Amino acid sequence: MSTQTAVPTVPSYIADRWWSPAEGSSTREVLDATTGEALAHYGADGLDLAAVLEHGRTVGQRALGALTLHERALKLKELAAYLNDRREELYALSNRTGATKVDNQFDIDGGIGVLFTLSSKGRRELPNANVIQDGGIEPLSRDGSFIGTHVYTRIPGVAVQVNAFNFPVWGMLEKFAPAFIAGVPTVVKPATPTGYVTEAAVRLMVESGLLPDGSLQLISGSARGLLDAMDYRDLMAFTGSAATAQGLKAHPNVISGGVRFTAETDSLNAAILGPDAVEGTPEFEAFVKSVVTEMTVKAGQKCTAIRRAIVPETQRAAVARAIGARLDSRVVVGSPQAEGVTMGALASMEQLQDVRSTVEDMVAAGGELAYGSLDAPTVRTASGAEAVVEKGAFMSPVVLTWADAENDVVHSREAFGPVASLIGYTDAADAVRLAARGSGSLVATVCTNDPEVARELTTGIAGHHGRVHLLNRETAKTSTGHGAPVPHLVHGGPGRAGGGEELGGIRSVKHHMQRTALQGSPNLLTAVTGVWQTGADRRIAGSEAFGAEPGAVHPFRKSLAELRIGDALASDLRQVTQEDITAFAQTTGDTFYAHVDQKAAEANPFFPGTVAHGYLLVSWGAGLFVEPAPGPVLANYGLESLRFITPVAAGDSIRITLTAKKITPRVTDEYGEVAWDAIIHNQDDEIVATYDVLTLVEKEDTLYRNWTS
Repeated sequence: MSTQTAVPTVPSYIADRWWSPAEGSSTREVLDATTGEALAHYGADGLDLAAVLEHGRTVGQRALGALTLHERALKLKELAAYLNDRREELYALSNRTGATKVDNQFDIDGGIGVLFTLSSKGRRELPNANVIQDGGIEPLSRDGSFIGTHVYTRIPGVAVQVNAFNFPVWGMLEKFAPAFIAGVPTVVKPATPTGYVTEAAVRLMVESGLLPDGSLQLISGSARGLLDAMDYRDLMAFTGSAATAQGLKAHPNVISGGVRFTAETDSLNAAILGPDAVEGTPEFEAFVKSVVTEMTVKAGQKCTAIRRAIVPETQRAAVARAIGARLDSRVVVGSPQAEGVTMGALASMEQLQDVRSTVEDMVAAGGELAYGSLDAPTVRTASGAEAVVEKGAFMSPVVLTWADAENDVVHSREAFGPVASLIGYTDAADAVRLAARGSGSLVATVCTNDPEVARELTTGIAGHHGRVHLLNRETAKTSTGHGAPVPHLVHGGPGRAGGGEELGGIRSVKHHMQRTALQGSPNLLTAVTGVWQTGADRRIAGSEAFGAEPGAVHPFRKSLAELRIGDALASDLRQVTQEDITAFAQTTGDTFYAHVDQKAAEANPFFPGTVAHGYLLVSWGAGLFVEPAPGPVLANYGLESLRFITPVAAGDSIRITLTAKKITPRVTDEYGEVAWDAIIHNQDDEIVATYDVLTLVEKEDTLYRNWTS
């Protein structure tokens, strides 16, 4: 440990202010990965970790709770735009971790992209509220007075996010974004070697003025004892080594104290080359390209990198030659500031030493160096000169090939750098078995153009992997790649990979929420969920014969400022004739026999004879509920969950009841969405059809009148 002050100490951001340890406190020095120069100090001596958590649980929870899911999602979009305009500042710092321009696209641009994506999905897929109803209603009594459902609400504590060194920006933002939308305050603990880049990103986020008080805190330095202060209200999301994760999982507050713990850890990811993908095919080329990309992006320091390339034994030598040739022609190791460099340094000299030591052990255990060397490579320096740099954490890409595919070491040791191993398989079942020997991984690639091979390999390995990437000639140019998690899909994996999940679109938001069974009356469930439940009170306009209140206003005449959940319309009956059915069949071309052929329809066990088209009934339903004058309802933009239940024959009549089920104002527009519960009944009160009608409605009844004037 060092007490020098010649280089700056990276501060923490605690309780909405910047904090640094007292002068003379013990700190740790961090070096520039490309030059070995002292870059920063870290220290957290004197930091009250319990107070950090309590600030999030109180101030952060209160400030975030004052916003709806949509309002928080919109702030993410604004935050992403702010960071996007200032990313060059982060690039410059990130270069000092050894990251190249391409590396920064994965880390910095990728992190900003997560904010944009989850912001969009949050506003599109979640209610503009703070309660999410999960699934439909379960009837719990015969008369419908007692029902049940599930709801999601945010956890009442904080999300402590412990991140690895390899992605100082993406690693933070991919955890922060879903927690923020959920309304859960974040405490970030980045890895020390690259934490200065995380601190710079947090500083920009704070400077934006967009963060509610207490919603984000940063600990720069040691956070030992943090779990001691956590309890069942809190969540810890960890990314790092499996050994550290196991230690954290064994903490009493995780075992018996109820702290929610998720982990994303070491992963011996595999890429399988299908037997059809022989040398000369587009799949062979795409496979080689993928392996080289995963070896060299971030200098192979990715939890999703390809560690084991599993290829037909007859192709092992050819794949080794092709990988070596592509490395020779495409990879230039050196300073990220130098023109033409495609692979930078490892994050630290300690990391370099660890990778070299692991490769030495693997060679001693039976791996053969097919490409590269453990000697210090000749690199391109910032000045453009070619030289061997003694203080930089540079390393040559290394390819190991294994004559013995069963060697335990290749399936258990990970060199966390630009290192990949080639092993051969005999048939598809053998490839599946070898992939599974990684004991659980984040991702595997299956590279084949044979659908049957794709099916057999994927179904064989899926249970051992969090993601399977299918690669062939059709996706070679468009795929985001083996090692690139996307915010739309789950990131995580079983077994050695940690057993956790991150990202996954709205799933990742719900990771920060409690799923609770809710039981009660339709009225009370409507009040809690913000969604009208069948059997709850309604204010009905329309036909008094079917329950309308005298003088009640048609709900389509109400703006969002006036409309309430449970506002409804009940129509009169309309009779269906055979002439109506025949005309609809002729006009639309839908001459299915059940509508036009009496004898054939009678022979069908579902129909009493010719029946009305379902879409005719839905069209008439619209005619029965529509309010034709211009006004608050701007557009009908769809139907959901349409079901036809009881056939309608000529001579029957139908009516519709329409109820405002869910109201979702848009935070960025002068209108919002309204979902209407629609039920069509026949003259005997049997349900004919059920569906939801979706409309766009003005917040105030002014937009259309202003436009027409």
